[in-house]
Amino acid sequence: MLNKASTNGLSPDTSGILKTSEDTVSKREKQIVLLIAVLAGFITPFDGSAVNIALPTIGAEFHMNAISLSWVATAYLLSSAVFLVPFGKIADIHGRKKVFLYGIAIFSCASLAMTMVPSTGMLIAIRIVQGLGSAMIFGTGVAIVTSVFPLGERGAALGIYITAVYIGLSAGPFVGGIMTQHLGWRSIFLVNVPIGIAAIILILWKLKGEWAECRGEKFDLAGSVIYGSSIVALMYGFSELPDLKGAFLIAGGILGVVIFAMYEMRLPSPVLDIRLLTQNRIFAFSNLSALINYSATFAVTFLLSLDLQYTKGFTPEHAGFILIVQPIVQAAISPIAGRLSDRIEPRIIASAGMSLTATGLFILTFITETTPLWYIIIALLVLGTGFGLFSSPNTNVIMSSVDKRFYGVASGMNGTMRLLGQMLSMGIAMMIFAIVTGPVAITPEYYPQFVSSLHYAFILFTIFCIAGVFLSLARGKNSTKTQA
Repeated sequence: MLNKASTNGLSPDTSGILKTSEDTVSKREKQIVLLIAVLAGFITPFDGSAVNIALPTIGAEFHMNAISLSWVATAYLLSSAVFLVPFGKIADIHGRKKVFLYGIAIFSCASLAMTMVPSTGMLIAIRIVQGLGSAMIFGTGVAIVTSVFPLGERGAALGIYITAVYIGLSAGPFVGGIMTQHLGWRSIFLVNVPIGIAAIILILWKLKGEWAECRGEKFDLAGSVIYGSSIVALMYGFSELPDLKGAFLIAGGILGVVIFAMYEMRLPSPVLDIRLLTQNRIFAFSNLSALINYSATFAVTFLLSLDLQYTKGFTPEHAGFILIVQPIVQAAISPIAGRLSDRIEPRIIASAGMSLTATGLFILTFITETTPLWYIIIALLVLGTGFGLFSSPNTNVIMSSVDKRFYGVASGMNGTMRLLGQMLSMGIAMMIFAIVTGPVAITPEYYPQFVSSLHYAFILFTIFCIAGVFLSLARGKNSTKTQA
């Protein structure tokens, strides 16, 4: 049985002897924890990638333009980013398993509700609720895995977890494309429901312990509100560009982030311990590397999904079959990279992955309306290899660079960097669409402007990734040594 953790990171066993939470977990219990994390790690990326492939069909039903379509994906990401850090802290205080369980329940119920949405407004509203559930899952899943797997085993466990994430990404375009074409786009959300129910049953039946190393601390509500408001202002500002309102919102969001950082430095129990960023170089640079990597890669699937279905004329099923290439390679590479990061300097593996990602993005900068399919597939293969090499080692570095009492916050920060990067990626796409194509539907007369938008996006993403390589290398050596 997994025992409850006290505020000092130790937990009493049945005989009253104090042991670390890692020492009290048997091999079978570790396997159960990993299985639950794998199920939860699958459903959220599956949902996101399946929705991307269904966007043209959704847009046709609700008569949405390119900017509105991007909000279907962005609303989910925005909600996740707003709630991820606060729920990471709530999990540290009240219990990671409890927050994890409620998150899966909320996500599954919202997925069921998505099958019945009658309008654009309701669609985006439920996507926000899905994002809340996703934040609760990702804010605790990695932290729970890190809590029970010690150094030496952690990289491999995180590699398996991240492989489940990539399998979700892989299955999303393929299964989502088939279901959208033959059963309608609403059917893709039903896949989440039985998987979510299975995860809930396993948690209630098999996962008996709890992890709450910060039990008794006060939750920082004011800091959470400042943080969330700043993120919303930033992302909404991107969608309003080039209007002056967008610039003011972005400036307000940046100012809010600065105020948030200054406020958190003064609190004894902040929602986000800024000292983790200011005093832990490895943690800070690893998170910045993740932010840049996701900023440069997330919108690729969104953009190529539109390109394949609009300018290339593929069906949702065929477009999904093509886009599955990248996450399949990621899923194959990730566990290998995770095991390697237990033995080889992780920053070297992660930096090599970032370099390959930059190469794949550079290949896509030359895409045109007549680009052959094999060219796109080569770019996807390179991108998949690069991202697979980067993610597991980088996550291992982040989670291993902090004391266990910060696992929930570190997991939340890691997830937040992912989501902020994904939002920034979508924000750049929205901004370019707003400037180059305007608020119009993507019809043949606007294909030249659409392709120009792709060029600008991939050029910016390539530059981001090149900068990320230098940040990844600059984090320093011995990055899997635990730091207080």
